[in-house]
Amino acid sequence: MREDALLGGRVRLRQFAAGLRAGHDAVLLAAAVPARAGDRVLELGCGSGAAFLCLAARVPGIEVVAVERDAALADLARENAALNGLGGRVTVITGDVADPALRRALPRCAQGFANPPYWEGGSAPPAALRRAATHEAGATLGDWAATLAAAVGHRGGATLVLPAARFADGLAALGAAGFGSPALLPLWPRAGVAAKRVLLGARRGGRGPGRVLPGLALHEGPGASPAATAILRDAAPLPV
Repeated sequence: MREDALLGGRVRLRQFAAGLRAGHDAVLLAAAVPARAGDRVLELGCGSGAAFLCLAARVPGIEVVAVERDAALADLARENAALNGLGGRVTVITGDVADPALRRALPRCAQGFANPPYWEGGSAPPAALRRAATHEAGATLGDWAATLAAAVGHRGGATLVLPAARFADGLAALGAAGFGSPALLPLWPRAGVAAKRVLLGARRGGRGPGRVLPGLALHEGPGASPAATAILRDAAPLPV
């Protein structure tokens, strides 16, 4: 076990030393969720809790419902919520997003977000936790979108972080689940380099046109770009 700090030390995060550890994707995802104080929000596949903890640090007063399939990670997410003084406002459910019973049990939420396993089949890494975090196993992107839709009310939002190669799949899944008015924000490694990740946002029942938003270059020169630093260290929001 190791302890890391996110958002310039605002968030303390205990993580397993082996397996996939939370990184920039979780922080960027949290920055893109348009939650407001007092909202109840849903995170699917929360892992150790990095994304919902970063969102709670940026938007005080939210209530979090999080779902995690792996029981050990779910326990760790609960531990991290308590470590950051959020034990009373975070509920972590051990469950599978492909389970219809889970969808029926979820409370109504204003926002839902996820960093779903993003690669379809193929060669998967051998470590079980890393494989579960990165490769689809049973639940498809459609299942993730449908579970978000089961909890998010009319005009509520869904936000995903995905590889750029799967943004069309993400848009299709959100659309099939009843989310519209999609917005795409490219995450470039640096200016002039093709995006490797994207953020997708959509609204339940939205009917507006799709938008491609100004992207974010994560690096500039030898380090992080000023815009990325404002998000990753200072908890600035991202407009998705």
